[in-house]
Amino acid sequence: MNIRTIAQIKNLKNKAVLVRVDYNVALKKGKIMETERIDRSLKTISYLLKKKAKVILISHLGNPGGKVLNEFSLKPVAHYLDSKSHKPVIFIEDCLGTKAQDAVRKLKSGQILMLENLRFHEGEEKNDPKFARNLSDLADIYVNEAFSVCHRAHASISAITKYLPAYAGFNLANEVINLNKLLKGFKRPAVAIIGGVKISTKIKVIENLLRRYDYVLVGGALANNFFVAKKLNIGKSIFEKEYVKLANSLLLKSKGKLILPLDVRVAKKINKTSEIIKFNIADLVKVNMKNYQIVDIGPKTENYFESFIHQSKTIVWNGPMGVFEIESFSHGTNFICQKVSAHAKGPAFGVVGGGETIAALDKLKIKSWPDFVSTAGGAMLEFLEGKILPGIKPLLK
Repeated sequence: MNIRTIAQIKNLKNKAVLVRVDYNVALKKGKIMETERIDRSLKTISYLLKKKAKVILISHLGNPGGKVLNEFSLKPVAHYLDSKSHKPVIFIEDCLGTKAQDAVRKLKSGQILMLENLRFHEGEEKNDPKFARNLSDLADIYVNEAFSVCHRAHASISAITKYLPAYAGFNLANEVINLNKLLKGFKRPAVAIIGGVKISTKIKVIENLLRRYDYVLVGGALANNFFVAKKLNIGKSIFEKEYVKLANSLLLKSKGKLILPLDVRVAKKINKTSEIIKFNIADLVKVNMKNYQIVDIGPKTENYFESFIHQSKTIVWNGPMGVFEIESFSHGTNFICQKVSAHAKGPAFGVVGGGETIAALDKLKIKSWPDFVSTAGGAMLEFLEGKILPGIKPLLK
């Protein structure tokens, strides 16, 4: 998959470049809790500044629903970027109108302007051509550096490319290159580990990877849907009733390639003090699970999954193995995190992605171990479904 990148633009001097970034970060009392997405955009911003471009940054933050809400202002992000970019960041409290237009008019080459939250306007999420056209009037060139929202057909991702020449930033290009390696020309055995809560968001990924890969290992609450399909007792555990039939169909068609846990850890309540009990999956038909819910994979499953990880030459992991936010329920996620990351550091090409998965890497301080860590959640999943994303399509050569 070849896409146009900013490295192919011959002349950027004095050009106004509208850069769509994804600075949708968690804020607590105005403090940014995780800066990875911002930091990843700095390479593209620095490159544009060196080429004497006028850099105009646009992003969304949260879901204000087309209303101006202070809690979703990008001002704290602008302050952080100001401290990291070695260039002052001018911040304007709108992304359209006379304030934004005047700021762009005054902007000089080698300067950075950051506009306010795109989602303060309804036109952004509606992919409104008029809103996109008004944004495009601010610049000469459009750069998409927001892979994590490339699965959204929004105005600043999709419609805007009809009005400006469009290119990929360095991080977006890197995402595409590395995720593409998971789908084409990969080495075997190829193993995917898919966890998390909602099977509805990952069922198509599982289907696609079952067609391509040697094994797909399923953990977390996703596995509960398959347990129910097998008539196992999961007690109070989360599952999506409407997907049980599809889960059963996948089990039948997978020809042994879909690997489920051998045992699980269960607890009565989701809290730090809950007692953990371990059950073999086969025993779930015999025990009274009425007051229990599955909170993690068990030790037998950890070793079983490790045997697949150890033999892999290509490996991708997305989604935790349980309620990893609570320390006593995090053993399975931590185990898989360490084994995947260590194996990806040498014997296999390994990619890890998804917000919760990155949080696990952060917690264990091993984010540098895998070959590539994707900043995306939904976009990564849809890419691995084999889709050409709305934000990628306009960038294809």
